[in-house]
Amino acid sequence: MNDTGASVLHVPVLVVGGGAAGLTASMLLSRMGVRSLLVSASPSTSDLPKAHVINQRAMEILRDVGLAESVYAASTPAEQMAYCGWYVGLAGDGPDYGRRVAVLESWGAGGRSPEWLAASPERQANLPQIRLEPRLRARAEELAPGGVRFHHELTAFTQDADGVTAAVTDLGTGASYRVRARYLLGCDGGRTVGPALGVRLEGVRDVARMVSFHFSADLSRWAADPEVLIRWLGLPDLGAGGVLVPMGPERWGPESEEWAFHLHYGPEDVRALSDEAVLADLRTALGLGTADLTVHRISRWSVEGVTADRFRTGRVFLAGDAAHRHPPTGGLGLTSAMHDVQNLTWKLAAVLGGHAGDALLDSYERERRPIDAANVRRSLENAVNQLAITALFGLSPDVPPGENWRRVRRLWSDDPADAEVRRAFRRTVAAQSMEFDELGVEFGYTYDATGAIVPDGTPPPENPDPVRLYQPAARPGHPLPHAWLEDEDGARLPLARLVRPGRFLLVAGEDGQAWCDAAEKVAARTSLPLDAVRVGHLDGDYRDIRSTWTRWRGHTPAGAVLVRPDRFIAWRAPDASGAPATALADALDALLGRNAERPGHR
Repeated sequence: MNDTGASVLHVPVLVVGGGAAGLTASMLLSRMGVRSLLVSASPSTSDLPKAHVINQRAMEILRDVGLAESVYAASTPAEQMAYCGWYVGLAGDGPDYGRRVAVLESWGAGGRSPEWLAASPERQANLPQIRLEPRLRARAEELAPGGVRFHHELTAFTQDADGVTAAVTDLGTGASYRVRARYLLGCDGGRTVGPALGVRLEGVRDVARMVSFHFSADLSRWAADPEVLIRWLGLPDLGAGGVLVPMGPERWGPESEEWAFHLHYGPEDVRALSDEAVLADLRTALGLGTADLTVHRISRWSVEGVTADRFRTGRVFLAGDAAHRHPPTGGLGLTSAMHDVQNLTWKLAAVLGGHAGDALLDSYERERRPIDAANVRRSLENAVNQLAITALFGLSPDVPPGENWRRVRRLWSDDPADAEVRRAFRRTVAAQSMEFDELGVEFGYTYDATGAIVPDGTPPPENPDPVRLYQPAARPGHPLPHAWLEDEDGARLPLARLVRPGRFLLVAGEDGQAWCDAAEKVAARTSLPLDAVRVGHLDGDYRDIRSTWTRWRGHTPAGAVLVRPDRFIAWRAPDASGAPATALADALDALLGRNAERPGHR
């Protein structure tokens, strides 16, 4: 950090917030050679049992910052996150306590599904945020020594045509200082930055009210089915529903030492406000009686789905929970936050490096806001269907437990009169594959022509189920399809690994040397971070082992695609006709906003 004047720090980017969005932004900027300062009012990372599923795309980001193997090593083993299950309670005196009434394959059967294997070189992981964020923080501090400051609070900021001036207080010493930055990223969950800008969060609130417990207990006697990660419990003795999730940290599945349990309360239920009452409900819900149980944290929250009315105001950007808040159903909140900053940081690096005009930064909101809003809607739909499943247990807090047991036993009754109840329950559970098999949502989203892409006029591939099915295509605006390659020494590597932090990649066909030559000329003339390779089944710098890339590339052997630093296709040429150097330079000028005048901002 550069000090000039009295207690003024000068830095290109100020990141406000020390959660997943802010820490990921810090790491990505560091990997691209951009200095940043992260400040967070919190004394440390989160201690709440929050998000835990990390999708394949987010794992690709963690691979970029050098954390993938650390996360996999601490994560739930793949075979223990292959299913979700629905149960009637957990422990109790009767034979039906803990009975499983449904199970659903999830997350590509722990990554074994051919469709999930074909989507990415990474697999899903499961690591609670209280375990993930300390790893993010340690790596961010390693990449930016002195550039990550917890217990430092942003108290005010102003912006002008050239940058942002922020006032920060060290909450440990009470000392205040100023920061002068070219840009500010609000990743603070909407606590300070968004409200100061007058940003509105639009959507629905108080869909459901929840109480969450983080506790230690030995549940191995009752939590059967080691392949099941999330257990959705119908609770006849409470007349409610709950969700039980293992937290590790050393063992997983039924042997997990720690757990999170989420209990749903009605909006008028005053018991939710009393720690004593909810702790009693926890024991009743799980049937633990006087068994040893240590509660580490009780938290209360409401299910909401909201999106900010704008993601950019001048030189200030919002990302993560500051820009959108999701129900936890679908695991899209944490991962969307990471994708936000992946989208934004390469653009900031390009502008700060003199390679792009300010208009490129406008594409952040145009690309991310529609996707984040769609993810909020998907999360809400997932939550609504989960509530429908819970309702089909037939439970109510207003009737005696015996009546609740009579109702719930219809789910496995042989009585023909109960057949419709069983059919409706099975069908509604099956529909929840929209949450646990949402590969199209997680990997198939695309950016349209209003973003930082150059359309090629081709239609998008047809997709009969955009929630569950991912249709790869190397079409502008689409994510880079996964393909295994082999280098000249016979070593295998995924195509995605050729995209290095902050750098564009031109991938030409086996007969596309003209495009590689053009890329070399453009890079030399403009200093743009741009790499180029030829990929073909027999010829090229890399061999397309299974012809996977050949299938999806959408151009002739003499054509090429340009891949953005965030692994989205920016542009495609069907062949090498015309003047490749001119065509490539024109495409880069268009998508980088080099010739565009900056429009006004709200």
